[in-house]
Amino acid sequence: MKKSSSAMMKLLAIRLGYQKTIAKSLVIALLLLLAPSLAHAWPWDRDMMNQISIKPQESFDEANPGMKVFPKRSVPVPGTTVYVKDFDAATKMSNPVPVYAKSVDMGGRLFAIYCTPCHGKSGTGDGYVGAKLILKPYNLTSSNDQHPWNTKEYPDGYIFGMMTFGGAVMPSYANDLSANERWNVVNYVRTVLQKTPIPITAQTK
Repeated sequence: MKKSSSAMMKLLAIRLGYQKTIAKSLVIALLLLLAPSLAHAWPWDRDMMNQISIKPQESFDEANPGMKVFPKRSVPVPGTTVYVKDFDAATKMSNPVPVYAKSVDMGGRLFAIYCTPCHGKSGTGDGYVGAKLILKPYNLTSSNDQHPWNTKEYPDGYIFGMMTFGGAVMPSYANDLSANERWNVVNYVRTVLQKTPIPITAQTK
């Protein structure tokens, strides 16, 4: 009996030792997991991003944060893009690219590359890819009853915003087309597909 009881005591001691080891390991693991988050709480820790210097596109005036509004009729520098907050902000934008023949021609070339797979050459949504989609792409022509494309309800910024942010099945083309190129496509859609006449003064430009 003494031997069996001593053996039981040894087993209990071994188990208790294992449990203590496991508990210590868990505590150490927990501390290691919490260490990175706790390190950021030390008073001497400072994020190097938060300096007194002004960040790009940041205002020095706390009452008016953000960058200044672009001047009217300003056009982005070629090779750069324009930051637009959201689709509503894009809809309110005015078209900075005049509707002249060169812009419409460039917009037509870009439309043929990026837009015809879904919207088709006619712009009615009869493209080869669009035919396979559950939701039919927009009919961009003036013959559309659902979207009449009048400039009051659907200004140029609406079309620009769709190309910038995409839609239900339409991807964003902000990384593929510069801001100027997107506005050129807008001019093509308005002039050719929706048959808005080019101003006489711009036909020769």
